[in-house]
Amino acid sequence: MNRTFRRTLPALAVAGTLTLLATGCVAGENADAAPGDGDTSNGEWSTTTLSIDWATYNPLSIILKEQGIIEEALGDSVKVEWVQSAGSNKANELLRSGSIDVGSTAGSAALLARANGSPIQVIDIYSQPEWSAIVVPEGSEITSVADLAGKPVAATVGTDPYFFLLQSLATAGLTIDDVELQNLQHADGWSALAGGSVDAWSGLDPIMAAAEVDAGAQLIYRNVDFNTYGFLNATEEFITEHADVAQVVVDAYEQARTWALENLDETAALLADAAEIDLEVATKVIQERSNLDVSGVPGADQLAVLEIIAPVIIESGDVAGGEDAVNEALETIINPTFAEQAVSGQ
Repeated sequence: MNRTFRRTLPALAVAGTLTLLATGCVAGENADAAPGDGDTSNGEWSTTTLSIDWATYNPLSIILKEQGIIEEALGDSVKVEWVQSAGSNKANELLRSGSIDVGSTAGSAALLARANGSPIQVIDIYSQPEWSAIVVPEGSEITSVADLAGKPVAATVGTDPYFFLLQSLATAGLTIDDVELQNLQHADGWSALAGGSVDAWSGLDPIMAAAEVDAGAQLIYRNVDFNTYGFLNATEEFITEHADVAQVVVDAYEQARTWALENLDETAALLADAAEIDLEVATKVIQERSNLDVSGVPGADQLAVLEIIAPVIIESGDVAGGEDAVNEALETIINPTFAEQAVSGQ
């Protein structure tokens, strides 16, 4: 199935949304939704630091960083450190090393990390995007997935574009062994394609959208069903020991979602500034290939997608524990507690 995908994001008309912080909904009022020792009633929290990522593929993180929503909720007693993730693989590296407490990945990347022993769980869903496709330069003779056989193709291993590539190749009866995989970070993959050192790239927005608009790159294969959700993940240590602050983060994410849906043009402008791309490109990403209007509560919908991608992960050989490790990860990766509390508190 090769089809384009366009969504129109409806704005939410939620009375009083922009006053959530003022009414205390974000600032820890709901922190008792999960175990935690932080006493938020007097501004004291269970930690003095929060390390959290932002990423150009996660528009809500840009809103939070720019508007200072989390900082306002936590006050001066908690230092918030923002760290940029260049891709899901980098976010997973930061989470596994303990460099960040909360990080943004695609669902497939989160499942891969959990299956390989990284102690993370998804605590919120930030989007349901169509952010991956197979990209070739303008004028390329490659017009189908079948044409990739024997060709050098760039992709970032361990991310949605990589798993998108695996699934795309399968539609043409090919495997990753039938192409010359170049494991490059997303931006480097586009640079390699533009420079002619690879013939195709399994791309990621917003870099991919910029390549289309600015350089005439062509998307020869698109399939939204091969894209997994945007997962906001936290380490189990952070979830267990700092549940009060985890609740603040998820509450803030839900506020950012509502603001984004009511301010799509402004959200595109923030993305353009953060990613250093043209507003036209950012608008394409936000209004055509991002779906922010989804429930933030992780659950059955996400598991259904992960169950489809699980065999691809197993067959890739990227999980040392094989099928058992992937199945265990599927059973333990979801933690809906914080998002349920955030949504019910709105």
